Amino acid sequence: MTLTNTARPGRRRIRVLVVDDSRLMRTMISDALAKADDLEVVGTAANGREAISQVEKLSPDVVTMDVMMPGMSGLEALATVMQRHPTRVIIVSSLTTRTANTTLEALNLGAVDYVAKPEGTSQFQQVVQDQLIPKLRMAVAVDLNALRRAGATKSRRVAGSGATSKLGADSAKCIALGISTGGPPALTHLFEQLAPPLPPIVIVQHMPAQFTGPFAARLNSLSPLTVREAVDGCPLQVNEVLVAPGGKHLSLRRAGAQIFAVVRDGDPVSGHKPSVDVMMSSAATLFGRHCLGVIMTGMGCDGADGCGAIKAAGGVVLGQDEGSSAVYGMNKVAFNRGYVDEQFGLAAAAEMITSRAQRMPVLV
Repeated sequence: MTLTNTARPGRRRIRVLVVDDSRLMRTMISDALAKADDLEVVGTAANGREAISQVEKLSPDVVTMDVMMPGMSGLEALATVMQRHPTRVIIVSSLTTRTANTTLEALNLGAVDYVAKPEGTSQFQQVVQDQLIPKLRMAVAVDLNALRRAGATKSRRVAGSGATSKLGADSAKCIALGISTGGPPALTHLFEQLAPPLPPIVIVQHMPAQFTGPFAARLNSLSPLTVREAVDGCPLQVNEVLVAPGGKHLSLRRAGAQIFAVVRDGDPVSGHKPSVDVMMSSAATLFGRHCLGVIMTGMGCDGADGCGAIKAAGGVVLGQDEGSSAVYGMNKVAFNRGYVDEQFGLAAAAEMITSRAQRMPVLV
């Protein structure tokens, strides 16, 4: 097995540690990465304890980490690594309900991203080429300190006297939120603080299908708001949050005075399914100046056009600032295009979103 490769002159290679209890997986990942001229596999580990030792010895730029390993799991290893020797980690795990919840916990602990192992090894090489290698390259741009701050924050829930009240006229308002890389810990922080009364909230977080249901349930368990994965035809309600299901686009439709979710298949838009642009553009059409757009941490540009649609319809757009973003990407593009009215740090996100929602005009 070859662990190094030849990089282009003048380019520093990204140093990768591969952690997996399967010898076959370690070999397949290492051999595939060795073919990329900007990546260098500096070592491997077969369990969590070896991973910690190798991280401290080798100081890799990025670690690929399996979560389900005997002895010390990847989750335990990640927690120790982030405490002792903070390093960018990409979770590489199979997609089951059990591993989805574990991977979400890993993201809350500070993992940068995740890649799903296919059921068979025949498709794995393609997954490495199409998903893992690009994410390794992007991982080095992640602000590790911002990611750690979001994951480590333990916030006090705000439960005001109106916690169970309905908003009446505010049911005609909508908060449309788009987020990607670094999103799970950021949203965990946000929803520990957001509290009723609030208009309906619609979220697109880039995630696979098996992740969005458990992720919505996780947010629901820590928030005084009701959070659920969107299903086709479910109504938007005040003090409730709909999370777009992975692998499907989420848009909105009106039937009389009520707004309903539309969940459908389709080609990726702006490189994603679900797409922030699809959801925000739909919300802008239906809610106009009663729509509050929120664009947060994430790689790429999905959501920039949607923010533009909200602005064009008379709505307001808030954007997470660079200092608190794991990746200042989607929100940066929207800001640079002039679509963001005001930026916020993650610590002030709940207060600013609530304030802006209350200041939106009431539909008459």
